[in-house]
Amino acid sequence: MWHTMPGKFYGLRAEMSIWASPNIENSQESGASIQIYCQDRGHYNLIQAGFHILPSLYHNRDIRFFTYWTKDSRSKGCYNLQCGGFIPASGAKLVPGQAIAPPSIYGIQDHYIRLSLNKDPNSGDWVVYRHDLETPSFLGHFPKELCPETPRIQALTGFVNYLKNARGPPMGSGHFPDYNEKKSAYFNHIKKYNSKGQAFDPRYTGMVKLVDRKDCYDANDLFLEFKKGYTFNYGGPGGCIG
Repeated sequence: MWHTMPGKFYGLRAEMSIWASPNIENSQESGASIQIYCQDRGHYNLIQAGFHILPSLYHNRDIRFFTYWTKDSRSKGCYNLQCGGFIPASGAKLVPGQAIAPPSIYGIQDHYIRLSLNKDPNSGDWVVYRHDLETPSFLGHFPKELCPETPRIQALTGFVNYLKNARGPPMGSGHFPDYNEKKSAYFNHIKKYNSKGQAFDPRYTGMVKLVDRKDCYDANDLFLEFKKGYTFNYGGPGGCIG
């Protein structure tokens, strides 16, 4: 991930490439998301939105849009609409748990969705929009009570989950990151939001890279590119144990 240090932050927007993982095991998960960690009486609550492959939840290996929240970052959380948390918009163009297609094809074509998760300046709720359609589409919101206080940490994250003694699944395209968007998973056109709900380049924000299994996964530098805006690539083949 690339993440901020704790501070007064109000959300992120990014274009995320979509990759399949057809050989992922039932007990594993692979995906990417926008994450907001919110301080709440000594703990950090987590809200996030993105896409993932999670066979144990959906009983197949489709790529799906998901939302997730947890009361503190150490507790078991809640996906999609399994419990009170994320509230989908009426007539939303994309709902939690909905399959996303087509995936990117390695070396041939990349496909993406562009999502935002930010604090609405009027309601105080954390709203999710999709921005890669003809007009921005409101998908729903996390109630402000789930993310009430500052400081906050916000992050753009590629992730996998797997059992301790199993081999980890691929992340992103299943290849280590380079600068070819047809071969490497990416976050492009990264924007941050201010307290007025306006989006800006994350210049001078002071983001930090975190990679916890560099032998199997990695991320390159966050940088400004003419056609991609602020961007970074991530991913890896997996295979780590533990």
